[in-house]
Amino acid sequence: MPGPYVIRGSVVLPEGELAWRFSRSSGPGGQHVNTSDSRAELLFDLAATKALPEVWKERALERLAGRLVDGVVTVRASEHRSQLRNREMALVRMASLLAEATAPPPKQRRATKMPRGINERRLREKKARAETKRGRTGRDW
Repeated sequence: MPGPYVIRGSVVLPEGELAWRFSRSSGPGGQHVNTSDSRAELLFDLAATKALPEVWKERALERLAGRLVDGVVTVRASEHRSQLRNREMALVRMASLLAEATAPPPKQRRATKMPRGINERRLREKKARAETKRGRTGRDW
């Protein structure tokens, strides 16, 4: 499988802390599908990892709380017929999931006041439009 899967910056997914499980993929298939374990499940113990900085780890634990089972996050892949391709897909998904979960929170939006000129122009345009529509009535027929 291709080299290290980067979470963010210089932090990569640690190969030693990943656990794999394989099972048969669901869905239709031929003779081969009933005997091959092509679905890949990747498990990563987020609560016990030493690979992530403490701040990132706390942020990820908070954001992924609904997906965690005893501090372990699981990702499944079964789209491909090949176990190797499903493993690669699971690694990519795990890296992107952790990248998203450890991202810093967005900056707070500062409320700004609408400029007076914009509001006055909007009201002028509304009056002009109303006048145009009022001129379309058939009062003088």
